[in-house]
Amino acid sequence: MHPAPSVIVFTVLSGMGFGFLAVMGLYGAQGTPAFFLWGLGYGLAVAGLVASTFHLGNPQRALLAFTQWRTSWLSREAWASVITLILFAPQALADWLGFDWGRGFGIAGAVMAAVTVFCTSMIYAQIRAVPRWHHWTVPVLFLAYAVAGGMIIGTMRPYVTWALCLLGVAMALHWHFGARAFAKAGQRMEEATGLGLIGRVSVFEHPHTGGNYLLREMIFVVGRKHAERVRMIAMVCSVLLPVLFLVFVPGFGALVLAVMFHLIGAFAQRWLFFAEAEHVVGLYYGMR
Repeated sequence: MHPAPSVIVFTVLSGMGFGFLAVMGLYGAQGTPAFFLWGLGYGLAVAGLVASTFHLGNPQRALLAFTQWRTSWLSREAWASVITLILFAPQALADWLGFDWGRGFGIAGAVMAAVTVFCTSMIYAQIRAVPRWHHWTVPVLFLAYAVAGGMIIGTMRPYVTWALCLLGVAMALHWHFGARAFAKAGQRMEEATGLGLIGRVSVFEHPHTGGNYLLREMIFVVGRKHAERVRMIAMVCSVLLPVLFLVFVPGFGALVLAVMFHLIGAFAQRWLFFAEAEHVVGLYYGMR
């Protein structure tokens, strides 16, 4: 599928933002630093959510996403994100002003942050027409990125090292199962056209001579050579370099470098997440 920049920004920034908010909710900070740290978490989460509206055909109707929560994971994600941000607000205020309110709101917000990221992942994992996405590794991957990103910003040593290693495992599993998903689903042109009873089916002529929405959005093709290169960038920048920076580079510079390269890797992985997604509609065009 075509990797839309707005959706890539949405999934990367909101995941990291909610992950960092969860860390703040569980562990917190005090005084003036708390104001800026909570602001950073809210800024990342809200920036990601706002970016998601740019992919809508009619952005001014974004509020309608809240009306379909019974059947739509997108609507559930919208509600979960709002509830999460509201739950964190009292905890952020308590940390900033020094109120002794415990961490009840922070714990509840951390749970809802995980629910929000899970809902985001299920927007894609629910789609049977994209076998590469319709797999349990997708929620695991999204949650792993949120936890690792949040811990990197929160400098949760040595836990962040383990979180990054688990992220690397999640990425490898997603790529391993994803590469076989389309073939395992048994999707072929015979089933897509309903003509399998008469024998093998091939494309005689495409349905139209010009481009259309399906060809532009649903049948994006990335070369195997380029995919392997992007996978390497994603793994090295998301996992390996942040671990090396946090373990061997002292001071604030390690945090800056780790966050910067982790974001580069996250954007690369998420671009590939969409670019490699084979939609079954491509069968009608003989392109799967």
